[in-house]
Amino acid sequence: MYLADRSTPQTPTSAPDRLRGTVRAVSPTVLALGTVSLVTDVSSEMVSAVLPLYLVMGLGLSPLGFGMLDGVQNGVSALVQLTGGHLADRVRNHKLIAGIGYGLSALVKPLLLVHHLGALGVSLALDRTGKGLRTAPRDALISLSVPPERQGRAFGLHRAMDTTGALLGPIAAFLILGVAAGGYDAVFAVSGCVAAFGVLVLLLFVPSGTSGAAGGPAVASAPSGKNPQLPAPQLPAPRRPGPEERADLRAAFALLRGRRLRALFGCAVLLGLTTVSDAFLYLLVQRRTGVAEQLFPLLPLGTAAVFLLLALPAGRLADRIGRRTAFLAGHAGLLLAYALLLWAPATPALPYLVLALHGAFYAATDGVLPAAVAAVVPERLRASGIALVGTGQALARFCCSLAFGAAWAAWGDGPALASAAAGLACCAAVAGVALRPTGDPR
Repeated sequence: MYLADRSTPQTPTSAPDRLRGTVRAVSPTVLALGTVSLVTDVSSEMVSAVLPLYLVMGLGLSPLGFGMLDGVQNGVSALVQLTGGHLADRVRNHKLIAGIGYGLSALVKPLLLVHHLGALGVSLALDRTGKGLRTAPRDALISLSVPPERQGRAFGLHRAMDTTGALLGPIAAFLILGVAAGGYDAVFAVSGCVAAFGVLVLLLFVPSGTSGAAGGPAVASAPSGKNPQLPAPQLPAPRRPGPEERADLRAAFALLRGRRLRALFGCAVLLGLTTVSDAFLYLLVQRRTGVAEQLFPLLPLGTAAVFLLLALPAGRLADRIGRRTAFLAGHAGLLLAYALLLWAPATPALPYLVLALHGAFYAATDGVLPAAVAAVVPERLRASGIALVGTGQALARFCCSLAFGAAWAAWGDGPALASAAAGLACCAAVAGVALRPTGDPR
């Protein structure tokens, strides 16, 4: 299976039936991890919603300085993500490594209460370290708990639950800023408490193990096209890998010898180099449309709302029409958002249009990419393969944050965004060619 692969078409059903069918089709592991991500995202998005304004307006950080800080966050997460994936495959316990990542992010939240740029930078770097550790093991647990033909919808369901937290986080930050005397400090304190609760949910409800067999039945229905009343086939008992099958860094990097994974990796890097970070995009929306400062924390809400609505349908659609089509369509939507910020008149509808396209971009790409990677790497290196592509993409976005911040400081926000849009158009064209389906099975 590849970005262009399609699963067997299914008979159309009503929306409630499709939702119930999707929930039945994924394992309890997916639902539990989705709950953990929901709670954790409430915590992290509370901070992310106010951080750009706090740094630029409150601490007087320049766009270049903010770009460097934002880039460092992405860079740390990228470097650690590969370590997290490798460790999860090495110790054969994805939940353990994911739990360490979630726990670290919760532990460093109190550092946000120190009103010093250095302490803030350390806190954000350690938080990104935790995110990097947990991402690949979590996605590996999802992919190993469902069959390949349903992985798009499984990731879509997880991302929908994750985005519910991203939706609630900015609302919580907005309400706290409106009623709490401490302002930003109150947001940071509540965020730490919520993050700790997310770790507790992980420990209590996410089953240990590395496959669907470990966390209960992988699916509750038979594969597409067969009698849904028939029991799912039993998975073979896991065996201890031999010396030649052990998950080490050499084996992980050897995955890039495969043409399909190499193409996915290269396209993720290319497109990441021209993807402006969320924080910069929200600052551009605020400057372009004159959104009031007190309403700034609500901007991520628009992205999260559309992501929530479209994540599951986009995952199902990618399983049916092909992941390449969905992936490229998402980047086309992002390119249109850039074009609107550059050339559309500053009407009241502009922020809504840009945020809607931004959310659609994430819905069509965020779960589709790991689902595509999971389909071309073996189970014993599943977390490592997902981490490789995720690391390349995150490092590329780190470079983009640095370059965009420097371009904004040197040329202004308009020329900087125009350069990013031109680069995105070129990279998307290259990705469209590189991800074409071929008869090569490698």
